[in-house]
Amino acid sequence: MGITERKEREREEMRKLILDGAQKLFLANGYEKVSIRNIADEIEYSPATIYLYYKDKNELLFALHQRGFVKMVSEFQPLLMLNDPFEKLVGMGRSYIRFAVENPELFDLMFIMTAPMDKLDKEDWVEGDQAFGLLMQVVQECMDAGIFQQHNVQATSMMIWSSIHGYTALFLRKRLGMFPECDRQLIMDDAFNLFCDTLRRGL
Repeated sequence: MGITERKEREREEMRKLILDGAQKLFLANGYEKVSIRNIADEIEYSPATIYLYYKDKNELLFALHQRGFVKMVSEFQPLLMLNDPFEKLVGMGRSYIRFAVENPELFDLMFIMTAPMDKLDKEDWVEGDQAFGLLMQVVQECMDAGIFQQHNVQATSMMIWSSIHGYTALFLRKRLGMFPECDRQLIMDDAFNLFCDTLRRGL
């Protein structure tokens, strides 16, 4: 391995160390309560070292945001091998909900928090475009297979995503308090199945 490759590998290892430390603290304390100095203390480096890799906390948040999308999209990939496009769509919905429940802080950062999106131009959100592109691809397959009628694929995908996202966010943000706690998961499952059945029957 040459000097250039070795240095690049070391830089990647340092980036990973910083992100791992930041994610650990964010999960424990929430994003708002963690500073660059806290992260530096966690990984036993100086704040100046972190600034060599990330210009500010927002850029660090965006790197974690990207990491979250890589993880979520990788969980979609096996579903794309299914032959039935509607099964793909249902599987993606279940995977989206499972990802949110298992990674609530990442989900917050990716879809709920204003930062780091308020600092980005539209063309910077490559990860969001890719994930939504996958959804549109599967929705188009459903239309081509005659499972859905022909509609605007972008608007149809937006309707499906926003519906699944909506009740996922209500669940994560503890806005289902009108239901007994022991029933909430069952109600979530019933709502998801009813939504899928409605799509299949009426879209």
